[in-house]
Amino acid sequence: MYDLLKKLGRNVVIVNLDPANDTMCYKPDIDVRNLIVLEEVMSQHNLGPNGALLYCMEYLEKNIDWLFAQLNSDNYTNYIFDLPGQVELYCHHKSLSNIFTSLNNNGNIQLCVVHLVDSHHCSDAGKFIAALMLSLNAMLKIGLPHINILTKADLLKKHLDRLQFGIDFYTEVLDLNYLLDCLDTAKFTSRYKKLNSALVSIIEDYSLVSFQLVDLRKEESLLNVQKLVDKSSGYVFKAEEGRHINSMLACAMGVGEPVSYDE
Repeated sequence: MYDLLKKLGRNVVIVNLDPANDTMCYKPDIDVRNLIVLEEVMSQHNLGPNGALLYCMEYLEKNIDWLFAQLNSDNYTNYIFDLPGQVELYCHHKSLSNIFTSLNNNGNIQLCVVHLVDSHHCSDAGKFIAALMLSLNAMLKIGLPHINILTKADLLKKHLDRLQFGIDFYTEVLDLNYLLDCLDTAKFTSRYKKLNSALVSIIEDYSLVSFQLVDLRKEESLLNVQKLVDKSSGYVFKAEEGRHINSMLACAMGVGEPVSYDE
C-alpha cells in the first residue's frame, strides 16, 4: 500500500505501533519501539507476551504526546499505522481505542480502520461466524470508519472445494442462517446451535459487517482498498485530487466510475 500511494504521488508516513514488531519488512518513519520495546517489558516486569503488550499499549496511551510530536505534517499526509494483531486490543482493552480517539480529536487526523481477516475462514462455517463476531465487536468498540478485508485471496483458491456458497455470500454477508446448516453436527450439539443462531441474529440485526476480498499481489485489488479508505476517511473531499465536483459527488453517492487519482 505504501508503494501504491507513493506511485500515486501521495506523501506517505509509515508508523509502527506494534512494540513486538522486530522483523519488519519495511523501514518505519515513526517507530513505537523507540519509546518502548516488548522484550524489555517482559524482562523487567516478568510478564508474558500478551500481558507485556497490554502494558506497552497503556504506556503509549499515557505518553501519547510522544506520538503527537512525531506526527508533524501537512493536511495531505497519508499515515499507515501498523498495529498489533492481538484481538484483545480491539475487543476488550481500552488503550488502543483511547489512542485512536486522541489522534482523531487532538491530532487532526481522519482515521479509517482496515481490519484484516484471513480468507481461509470462509471454508469453515464456525470460523466464519467467529470472524464476523470479531469484526462486529471491533467496529462497535472502536467506533471509526471501518473496512473489513479478506486477505490472501490467492490462497482461497485452495479452499474453493470447501466453500459451501459463492464468494459473494461471504463478502456481502448474505443470509447467515444458511451457515447454521453447515455446522458440523458431530461437534455442535443443539445447545451450541442455539448459541450460534443467536450470534448470527446479532450480526444480521446490526447489518454492519461486509468484506472486501483482496489479493495483495494485484495492484487493481489494492486500488480498490485505497479508494474505499479515501471515501471512508473523507480524503476525497479535501485532497486536491478530489476537487472535481462531479467525481466527488459520484464518490459520495457510490455511483458512476470510481475517482481516479493518477490523472
